[in-house]
Amino acid sequence: MVAIPSRHKSLVLLAAVVLAQVLALAVQIKATDTQGDKQSLIRGWTVGAVSPFERAGAWGVDKIRGTWRHYFALSATARENDKLRQENNDLKLQLNELQNKAEEAGRLAALLHFRDEHQSTKMIPARVIGTSADTSSEVIYVDRGARDGLKRNMGVITPDGVVGKVIEVYGDTAQVLLLTDKDSGVGAMLADTRIQSPVGGMGEPLLNMKYVAGDDEVKIGENVVTSGMDRIFPKDLPVGTVVSVKPGMPFKQIRVSPAAKLERLEEVLILPTLEPLQMKVEADASAEQPATESAAENTSAKERTEKPIEKPIGERTKSKPVKEAPEKTPEKTPEKANPTPPQTEPPQ
Repeated sequence: MVAIPSRHKSLVLLAAVVLAQVLALAVQIKATDTQGDKQSLIRGWTVGAVSPFERAGAWGVDKIRGTWRHYFALSATARENDKLRQENNDLKLQLNELQNKAEEAGRLAALLHFRDEHQSTKMIPARVIGTSADTSSEVIYVDRGARDGLKRNMGVITPDGVVGKVIEVYGDTAQVLLLTDKDSGVGAMLADTRIQSPVGGMGEPLLNMKYVAGDDEVKIGENVVTSGMDRIFPKDLPVGTVVSVKPGMPFKQIRVSPAAKLERLEEVLILPTLEPLQMKVEADASAEQPATESAAENTSAKERTEKPIEKPIGERTKSKPVKEAPEKTPEKTPEKANPTPPQTEPPQ
């Protein structure tokens, strides 16, 4: 035991006696709580001293219990959510694949229908397998080549319109120059007025119709078709639609939007011959031609029926001398014939 110095023994003894008396008084004294009940003072002190530690312990136990409930106990649910999320991603990929296959089937069906409509014309279907890495050139590669009968300067089209021409041929592949390339061009003309002018690319989405005189009338929205003069494409294939016309001398500045979707090419048709094809534009023009002819016949018939009823002023003035001629003839006929002498006596 620790030895207590003799001079401090009296102080320690005094403190122990005082503490014992205080405890005895606390046990004996009854304090009144908030509810009016009396309880010993020592009990209140004990509860007040221990309650903060009890609250801290209860808070820690609640935190641990919540952690267990939300993390450890739900580990199976988290694994199930991960599994469902993975299945959802797989289903999205399958849906995208099905959509792509459906679009491809639609495009192939359109190509097949187009070929069935033009069975008399030989066409070689091809799939686009690549594009040029050079940003300054508009070139694509197809999966057909010399073994399939391809040659340079063969026309390339889609059911929508003209795409370009073959510029290089290899064994199993070929290189196609698109209409939008700066070095590309096609013989074209306006579908309504039949004004012929070449159409070329400018390295941008729109085409340029080069040599249309400044005094020629060109309307926005007018269709542009092939003229057949370049000996590459048959006549009357859709090239595009006029989207901008600016006056100029000696030539107008005309911009044409391509009919074919050149930025989304996947399947094309290659024309080994120049046999004419009846495209959508030609069908529309042929449908409109009978209507215009019938309208012209109706107007001419109306003019014929209206002419006898209403005559121009010039014709009316000319008709007056014709009416006066028979009035003068009776005066001249008696002079020539002289049938009666009394008519010649008054002048004497």
